[in-house]
Amino acid sequence: MFPHLSLVLTKSLLHYRRMDTFSALADPTRRTILDMLRRNGSLCATDIYRGFKVSPPAISQHLKVLHTAKLVRVEKRAQQRIYALEAEPLRDLERWVREFTAEVDNRFQRLDAVLKTEKPRLIESPTQENA
Repeated sequence: MFPHLSLVLTKSLLHYRRMDTFSALADPTRRTILDMLRRNGSLCATDIYRGFKVSPPAISQHLKVLHTAKLVRVEKRAQQRIYALEAEPLRDLERWVREFTAEVDNRFQRLDAVLKTEKPRLIESPTQENA
């Protein structure tokens, strides 16, 4: 009925997902946790807690943010929670950064082209006004 609505909704969801990713990655502790998971594959929460001088509840909150942003997945094994890196949101972010950078580069290239064609005219303009 409203095909454009689903496209708009999809774009909005992707935007907010990226914003969740940005927010989650903004904190150095969370980036360290992701790096630990990248190096080790997966870790139980206790092993993650041991890597920090802050309290386990503080690290638990960081893990919750990473899970909400879908940057980690959690598997429950008996009394343990095993965390593993979820790479797809990072790939999405990388694609967005590449697209964003390409667009900015394209705009600068267009500006350079305009300046290159206008520069001779601008240099000649003052001498013509003095004549």
